[in-house]
Amino acid sequence: MYSQAKVIAGGLAHIPLVIAVFYFILTTFNKRALKFVEEVKTKKPESKAVEQKKQAVSKSENTKVAKKKHADVPVNIYRPKTPYEGTVIENYSLLKEGAIGRVNHITFDLKDSDPFLNYVEGQSIGIMPAGEDANGKPHKLRLYSIASTRHGDNFNGNTVSLCVRQLQYEKDGETINGVCSTYLCDIKPGDKVKITGPVGKEMLLPDEEDANIVMLATGTGIAPMRAYLRRMFEPTEKEKNKWNFKGKAWLFMGAPKSANLLYEEDLQRYLTDNPDNFKYTKAISREQQNTKGGRMYIQDRVLESANELFNMIEDEKTHIYLCGLKGMEPGIDEAMNKAAEEKGLNWSELRPQLKKAGRWHVETY
Repeated sequence: MYSQAKVIAGGLAHIPLVIAVFYFILTTFNKRALKFVEEVKTKKPESKAVEQKKQAVSKSENTKVAKKKHADVPVNIYRPKTPYEGTVIENYSLLKEGAIGRVNHITFDLKDSDPFLNYVEGQSIGIMPAGEDANGKPHKLRLYSIASTRHGDNFNGNTVSLCVRQLQYEKDGETINGVCSTYLCDIKPGDKVKITGPVGKEMLLPDEEDANIVMLATGTGIAPMRAYLRRMFEPTEKEKNKWNFKGKAWLFMGAPKSANLLYEEDLQRYLTDNPDNFKYTKAISREQQNTKGGRMYIQDRVLESANELFNMIEDEKTHIYLCGLKGMEPGIDEAMNKAAEEKGLNWSELRPQLKKAGRWHVETY
Protein backbone atom coordinates (compact mmCIF):
# COMPACT_ATOMS: atom_id res chain seq x y z
CA MET A 1 0.00 0.00 0.00
CA TYR A 2 1.31 3.44 -0.97
CA SER A 3 1.20 6.09 1.69
CA GLN A 4 -0.68 9.32 0.92
CA ALA A 5 2.64 11.15 0.88
CA LYS A 6 4.09 8.84 -1.75
CA VAL A 7 1.03 9.22 -3.99
CA ILE A 8 1.20 12.96 -3.84
CA ALA A 9 4.94 12.87 -4.48
CA GLY A 10 4.45 10.61 -7.53
CA GLY A 11 1.71 12.87 -8.94
CA LEU A 12 3.91 15.89 -8.56
CA ALA A 13 6.69 14.09 -10.37
CA HIS A 14 4.46 13.71 -13.51
CA ILE A 15 3.43 17.37 -13.69
CA PRO A 16 6.45 18.46 -15.79
CA LEU A 17 5.70 15.67 -18.28
CA VAL A 18 2.03 16.71 -18.59
CA ILE A 19 3.04 20.34 -19.04
CA ALA A 20 5.52 19.35 -21.76
CA VAL A 21 2.91 17.32 -23.65
CA PHE A 22 0.36 20.15 -23.37
CA TYR A 23 2.95 22.69 -24.59
CA PHE A 24 3.82 20.46 -27.56
CA ILE A 25 0.14 20.14 -28.56
CA LEU A 26 -0.45 23.89 -28.21
CA THR A 27 2.65 24.79 -30.23
CA THR A 28 1.74 22.39 -33.01
CA PHE A 29 -1.83 23.73 -33.17
CA ASN A 30 -0.64 27.35 -33.28
CA LYS A 31 1.81 26.61 -36.09
CA ARG A 32 -0.88 24.93 -38.17
CA ALA A 33 -3.34 27.74 -37.45
CA LEU A 34 -0.80 30.35 -38.51
CA LYS A 35 0.02 28.38 -41.66
CA PHE A 36 -3.70 28.16 -42.52
CA VAL A 37 -4.14 31.91 -42.05
CA GLU A 38 -1.13 32.61 -44.24
CA GLU A 39 -2.44 30.27 -46.93
CA VAL A 40 -5.83 31.98 -46.87
CA LYS A 41 -4.21 35.40 -47.12
CA THR A 42 -2.05 34.28 -50.02
CA LYS A 43 -4.85 32.43 -51.75
CA LYS A 44 -7.32 35.32 -51.81
CA PRO A 45 -5.17 37.69 -53.89
CA GLU A 46 -4.24 34.83 -56.19
CA SER A 47 -7.91 33.96 -56.70
CA LYS A 48 -8.76 37.61 -57.33
CA ALA A 49 -5.84 37.98 -59.71
CA VAL A 50 -6.91 34.89 -61.61
CA GLU A 51 -10.46 36.20 -61.83
CA GLN A 52 -9.25 39.61 -63.04
CA LYS A 53 -7.07 37.89 -65.60
CA LYS A 54 -10.03 35.85 -66.82
CA GLN A 55 -12.13 39.00 -67.10
CA ALA A 56 -9.33 40.77 -68.98
CA VAL A 57 -8.98 37.86 -71.39
CA SER A 58 -12.72 37.74 -71.88
CA LYS A 59 -12.83 41.49 -72.53
CA SER A 60 -9.89 41.22 -74.92
CA GLU A 61 -11.54 38.39 -76.80
CA ASN A 62 -14.79 40.35 -77.06
CA THR A 63 -12.87 43.36 -78.37
CA LYS A 64 -11.18 41.19 -80.96
CA VAL A 65 -14.51 39.82 -82.10
CA ALA A 66 -15.88 43.36 -82.47
CA LYS A 67 -12.88 44.49 -84.49
CA LYS A 68 -12.55 41.33 -86.55
CA LYS A 69 -15.28 42.50 -88.91
CA HIS A 70 -13.02 45.15 -90.45
CA ALA A 71 -9.65 43.83 -89.34
CA ASP A 72 -8.23 43.56 -92.86
CA VAL A 73 -9.36 46.98 -94.11
CA PRO A 74 -6.39 49.21 -95.05
CA VAL A 75 -6.43 52.73 -93.59
CA ASN A 76 -4.14 55.76 -94.03
CA ILE A 77 -1.37 54.05 -95.96
CA TYR A 78 -0.54 57.53 -97.25
CA ARG A 79 -0.99 60.70 -95.19
CA PRO A 80 -0.98 64.43 -96.10
CA LYS A 81 2.67 64.85 -95.10
CA THR A 82 3.72 61.86 -97.21
CA PRO A 83 1.22 61.51 -100.08
CA TYR A 84 1.57 59.16 -103.00
CA GLU A 85 1.96 60.80 -106.40
CA GLY A 86 -0.23 58.83 -108.74
CA THR A 87 -0.26 59.19 -112.50
CA VAL A 88 -3.51 60.02 -114.27
CA ILE A 89 -4.41 57.23 -116.72
CA GLU A 90 -7.68 58.61 -118.06
CA ASN A 91 -10.14 61.44 -117.47
CA TYR A 92 -13.40 61.58 -119.41
CA SER A 93 -16.91 63.01 -119.11
CA LEU A 94 -19.72 60.76 -117.87
CA LEU A 95 -22.51 63.01 -119.11
CA LYS A 96 -24.62 62.84 -122.24
CA GLU A 97 -25.52 65.78 -124.44
CA GLY A 98 -27.94 68.14 -122.76
CA ALA A 99 -26.79 67.31 -119.22
CA ILE A 100 -26.35 69.88 -116.48
CA GLY A 101 -22.91 70.61 -115.10
CA ARG A 102 -19.71 68.64 -115.46
CA VAL A 103 -19.01 65.12 -114.13
CA ASN A 104 -15.86 63.13 -114.96
CA HIS A 105 -14.55 59.62 -114.41
CA ILE A 106 -10.86 59.78 -113.45
CA THR A 107 -8.47 56.86 -113.04
CA PHE A 108 -5.04 56.86 -111.36
CA ASP A 109 -2.20 54.38 -111.65
CA LEU A 110 -1.14 52.86 -108.30
CA LYS A 111 1.41 50.28 -109.42
CA ASP A 112 4.43 52.34 -108.33
CA SER A 113 3.12 52.98 -104.81
CA ASP A 114 5.38 51.56 -102.10
CA PRO A 115 3.86 50.56 -99.75
CA PHE A 116 1.12 49.59 -102.15
CA LEU A 117 -2.01 51.73 -101.93
CA ASN A 118 -4.66 49.03 -101.66
CA TYR A 119 -8.29 49.66 -100.73
CA VAL A 120 -11.70 48.00 -100.61
CA GLU A 121 -15.12 48.94 -101.93
CA GLY A 122 -16.81 51.73 -99.97
CA GLN A 123 -13.65 53.58 -98.96
CA SER A 124 -12.43 57.04 -99.97
CA ILE A 125 -9.11 58.62 -100.94
CA GLY A 126 -7.88 62.15 -100.39
CA ILE A 127 -6.75 64.42 -103.23
CA MET A 128 -4.36 67.31 -102.65
CA PRO A 129 -4.89 69.85 -105.45
CA ALA A 130 -1.81 71.57 -106.85
CA GLY A 131 -1.20 75.25 -106.11
CA GLU A 132 -1.78 77.48 -103.10
CA ASP A 133 -4.74 79.22 -101.50
CA ALA A 134 -5.23 82.99 -101.08
CA ASN A 135 -2.94 82.93 -98.03
CA GLY A 136 -0.10 81.27 -99.90
CA LYS A 137 -0.61 77.91 -98.19
CA PRO A 138 -1.03 74.56 -99.97
CA HIS A 139 -4.66 73.67 -100.69
CA LYS A 140 -6.27 71.34 -98.19
CA LEU A 141 -7.08 67.84 -99.33
CA ARG A 142 -10.60 66.78 -100.27
CA LEU A 143 -12.03 63.31 -99.80
CA TYR A 144 -13.73 61.48 -102.68
CA SER A 145 -15.58 58.17 -102.61
CA ILE A 146 -13.85 55.49 -104.66
CA ALA A 147 -15.84 54.42 -107.72
CA SER A 148 -13.86 51.28 -108.55
CA THR A 149 -13.48 47.89 -106.93
CA ARG A 150 -10.24 46.81 -105.30
CA HIS A 151 -9.29 45.27 -108.65
CA GLY A 152 -9.68 48.55 -110.51
CA ASP A 153 -11.46 49.19 -113.79
CA ASN A 154 -8.87 47.07 -115.63
CA PHE A 155 -9.15 44.18 -113.10
CA ASN A 156 -5.37 44.20 -112.62
CA GLY A 157 -5.57 45.55 -109.08
CA ASN A 158 -3.30 48.54 -109.65
CA THR A 159 -5.64 51.48 -110.31
CA VAL A 160 -8.24 53.55 -108.47
CA SER A 161 -11.09 55.57 -110.02
CA LEU A 162 -13.16 58.55 -108.91
CA CYS A 163 -16.45 60.03 -110.05
CA VAL A 164 -16.14 63.82 -109.69
CA ARG A 165 -18.62 66.63 -110.25
CA GLN A 166 -17.20 70.10 -110.70
CA LEU A 167 -18.55 72.26 -107.90
CA GLN A 168 -19.94 75.58 -109.10
CA TYR A 169 -21.93 78.22 -107.23
CA GLU A 170 -22.86 81.87 -107.56
CA LYS A 171 -21.49 84.53 -105.20
CA ASP A 172 -22.10 88.26 -105.64
CA GLY A 173 -23.06 87.67 -109.25
CA GLU A 174 -19.89 85.70 -109.98
CA THR A 175 -19.58 81.97 -110.73
CA ILE A 176 -17.17 80.32 -108.30
CA ASN A 177 -15.55 77.00 -109.25
CA GLY A 178 -14.62 74.48 -106.58
CA VAL A 179 -10.84 74.27 -106.17
CA CYS A 180 -10.28 70.52 -106.04
CA SER A 181 -13.18 69.41 -108.23
CA THR A 182 -12.10 71.81 -111.00
CA TYR A 183 -8.51 70.68 -110.63
CA LEU A 184 -9.55 67.04 -111.02
CA CYS A 185 -11.86 67.65 -113.97
CA ASP A 186 -9.06 69.54 -115.76
CA ILE A 187 -6.13 67.15 -115.21
CA LYS A 188 -4.76 65.23 -118.20
CA PRO A 189 -3.43 61.68 -118.65
CA GLY A 190 0.19 61.64 -117.55
CA ASP A 191 -0.27 64.31 -114.87
CA LYS A 192 0.87 63.55 -111.32
CA VAL A 193 -1.60 63.91 -108.47
CA LYS A 194 -0.98 63.73 -104.72
CA ILE A 195 -3.16 61.03 -103.14
CA THR A 196 -3.74 60.09 -99.49
CA GLY A 197 -5.64 57.31 -97.78
CA PRO A 198 -7.53 55.14 -98.11
CA VAL A 199 -9.97 56.04 -95.32
CA GLY A 200 -13.38 54.96 -94.11
CA LYS A 201 -15.14 51.88 -92.72
CA GLU A 202 -18.69 53.22 -92.66
CA MET A 203 -19.68 52.20 -96.20
CA LEU A 204 -18.17 48.72 -96.45
CA LEU A 205 -20.15 45.84 -97.88
CA PRO A 206 -21.06 42.88 -95.65
CA ASP A 207 -19.17 39.64 -96.24
CA GLU A 208 -22.28 37.48 -96.59
CA GLU A 209 -23.09 36.48 -100.17
CA ASP A 210 -26.81 36.36 -99.45
CA ALA A 211 -27.06 39.88 -97.98
CA ASN A 212 -29.56 42.33 -99.48
CA ILE A 213 -28.22 45.75 -100.47
CA VAL A 214 -30.47 48.81 -100.76
CA MET A 215 -28.67 51.82 -102.29
CA LEU A 216 -29.94 55.41 -102.24
CA ALA A 217 -27.82 57.80 -104.30
CA THR A 218 -27.93 61.18 -105.97
CA GLY A 219 -25.40 62.49 -108.48
CA THR A 220 -21.83 61.42 -107.81
CA GLY A 221 -23.11 59.62 -104.70
CA ILE A 222 -23.29 56.68 -107.08
CA ALA A 223 -19.49 56.27 -106.79
CA PRO A 224 -19.47 53.63 -104.00
CA MET A 225 -22.62 52.05 -105.45
CA ARG A 226 -20.84 51.56 -108.76
CA ALA A 227 -18.07 49.73 -106.91
CA TYR A 228 -20.59 47.51 -105.10
CA LEU A 229 -22.46 46.65 -108.30
CA ARG A 230 -19.28 45.84 -110.20
CA ARG A 231 -18.23 43.53 -107.37
CA MET A 232 -21.64 41.87 -107.43
CA PHE A 233 -22.30 41.54 -111.15
CA GLU A 234 -19.14 41.85 -113.25
CA PRO A 235 -18.16 38.29 -114.29
CA THR A 236 -14.42 39.00 -114.00
CA GLU A 237 -14.91 40.41 -110.52
CA LYS A 238 -16.75 37.27 -109.44
CA GLU A 239 -13.89 35.11 -110.66
CA LYS A 240 -11.26 37.17 -108.87
CA ASN A 241 -13.19 37.55 -105.62
CA LYS A 242 -14.51 34.01 -105.38
CA TRP A 243 -17.55 35.83 -103.99
CA ASN A 244 -20.87 35.05 -105.62
CA PHE A 245 -23.57 37.55 -104.71
CA LYS A 246 -26.86 35.72 -104.10
CA GLY A 247 -28.92 38.44 -102.44
CA LYS A 248 -30.97 41.27 -103.88
CA ALA A 249 -29.54 44.67 -104.79
CA TRP A 250 -31.84 47.65 -105.25
CA LEU A 251 -30.54 51.00 -106.50
CA PHE A 252 -32.57 54.21 -106.11
CA MET A 253 -30.83 56.81 -108.27
CA GLY A 254 -31.64 60.53 -108.36
CA ALA A 255 -30.62 62.87 -111.20
CA PRO A 256 -31.92 66.19 -112.63
CA LYS A 257 -32.09 64.91 -116.23
CA SER A 258 -31.71 61.59 -118.05
CA ALA A 259 -28.48 62.89 -119.56
CA ASN A 260 -27.12 63.18 -116.01
CA LEU A 261 -27.58 59.49 -115.19
CA LEU A 262 -24.14 58.03 -114.57
CA TYR A 263 -22.81 54.62 -115.68
CA GLU A 264 -26.20 53.95 -117.26
CA GLU A 265 -24.96 51.43 -119.84
CA ASP A 266 -23.39 49.26 -117.14
CA LEU A 267 -26.50 49.44 -114.97
CA GLN A 268 -28.75 48.40 -117.83
CA ARG A 269 -26.44 45.48 -118.56
CA TYR A 270 -26.61 44.34 -114.94
CA LEU A 271 -30.40 44.50 -115.14
CA THR A 272 -30.48 42.34 -118.26
CA ASP A 273 -28.00 39.79 -116.94
CA ASN A 274 -29.27 39.62 -113.35
CA PRO A 275 -33.06 40.21 -113.35
CA ASP A 276 -33.58 38.21 -110.15
CA ASN A 277 -30.86 39.97 -108.17
CA PHE A 278 -30.93 43.61 -109.30
CA LYS A 279 -33.59 46.29 -109.29
CA TYR A 280 -33.01 49.84 -110.54
CA THR A 281 -35.38 52.73 -109.73
CA LYS A 282 -34.73 56.21 -111.14
CA ALA A 283 -35.97 59.61 -109.97
CA ILE A 284 -35.35 62.24 -112.66
CA SER A 285 -36.47 65.50 -111.11
CA ARG A 286 -36.80 67.68 -114.22
CA GLU A 287 -38.45 65.06 -116.39
CA GLN A 288 -40.72 63.11 -114.05
CA GLN A 289 -43.53 64.08 -111.70
CA ASN A 290 -44.52 62.69 -108.34
CA THR A 291 -48.10 61.87 -107.33
CA LYS A 292 -48.68 65.49 -106.26
CA GLY A 293 -47.62 66.85 -109.62
CA GLY A 294 -44.28 68.14 -108.35
CA ARG A 295 -40.77 67.14 -109.33
CA MET A 296 -39.83 63.53 -108.83
CA TYR A 297 -37.14 63.06 -106.21
CA ILE A 298 -35.58 59.96 -104.72
CA GLN A 299 -37.71 60.25 -101.57
CA ASP A 300 -40.85 60.08 -103.75
CA ARG A 301 -39.65 56.77 -105.17
CA VAL A 302 -39.03 55.51 -101.64
CA LEU A 303 -42.65 56.29 -100.73
CA GLU A 304 -43.94 54.58 -103.87
CA SER A 305 -42.04 51.42 -102.93
CA ALA A 306 -42.70 51.62 -99.18
CA ASN A 307 -44.21 48.17 -98.74
CA GLU A 308 -41.63 46.26 -100.76
CA LEU A 309 -38.75 48.30 -99.37
CA PHE A 310 -39.68 47.73 -95.73
CA ASN A 311 -40.27 44.05 -96.35
CA MET A 312 -36.58 43.98 -97.22
CA ILE A 313 -35.55 46.18 -94.30
CA GLU A 314 -37.32 43.85 -91.86
CA ASP A 315 -34.98 41.10 -93.08
CA GLU A 316 -31.86 41.07 -90.86
CA LYS A 317 -29.72 40.39 -93.91
CA THR A 318 -30.58 43.76 -95.49
CA HIS A 319 -28.15 46.71 -95.45
CA ILE A 320 -29.06 50.25 -96.54
CA TYR A 321 -26.49 52.64 -98.06
CA LEU A 322 -27.08 56.37 -98.52
CA CYS A 323 -24.62 58.55 -100.44
CA GLY A 324 -24.85 62.00 -102.05
CA LEU A 325 -25.42 65.62 -101.08
CA LYS A 326 -26.17 66.20 -97.39
CA GLY A 327 -29.37 67.95 -98.40
CA MET A 328 -30.87 64.61 -99.43
CA GLU A 329 -30.91 63.26 -95.86
CA PRO A 330 -33.97 65.12 -94.49
CA GLY A 331 -36.08 64.11 -97.52
CA ILE A 332 -35.02 60.49 -97.27
CA ASP A 333 -35.64 60.49 -93.52
CA GLU A 334 -39.14 61.91 -93.99
CA ALA A 335 -39.91 59.37 -96.70
CA MET A 336 -38.63 56.53 -94.54
CA ASN A 337 -40.77 57.75 -91.67
CA LYS A 338 -43.94 57.76 -93.80
CA ALA A 339 -43.06 54.43 -95.39
CA ALA A 340 -42.48 52.90 -91.95
CA GLU A 341 -45.85 54.18 -90.72
CA GLU A 342 -47.61 52.37 -93.55
CA LYS A 343 -46.07 49.17 -92.23
CA GLY A 344 -46.96 50.00 -88.63
CA LEU A 345 -43.32 50.71 -87.76
CA ASN A 346 -41.67 53.60 -85.94
CA TRP A 347 -38.76 54.91 -88.05
CA SER A 348 -37.34 57.04 -85.22
CA GLU A 349 -36.87 53.81 -83.25
CA LEU A 350 -35.96 51.57 -86.17
CA ARG A 351 -33.17 53.69 -87.67
CA PRO A 352 -30.99 53.72 -84.49
CA GLN A 353 -31.49 49.96 -84.27
CA LEU A 354 -30.33 49.54 -87.86
CA LYS A 355 -27.34 51.78 -87.17
CA LYS A 356 -26.39 49.83 -84.06
CA ALA A 357 -26.68 46.57 -85.97
CA GLY A 358 -24.33 47.92 -88.66
CA ARG A 359 -27.05 47.88 -91.32
CA TRP A 360 -27.57 51.62 -91.91
CA HIS A 361 -24.65 53.27 -93.74
CA VAL A 362 -24.55 57.00 -94.58
CA GLU A 363 -21.94 59.10 -96.37
CA THR A 364 -23.10 62.57 -97.40
CA TYR A 365 -21.20 65.76 -98.17
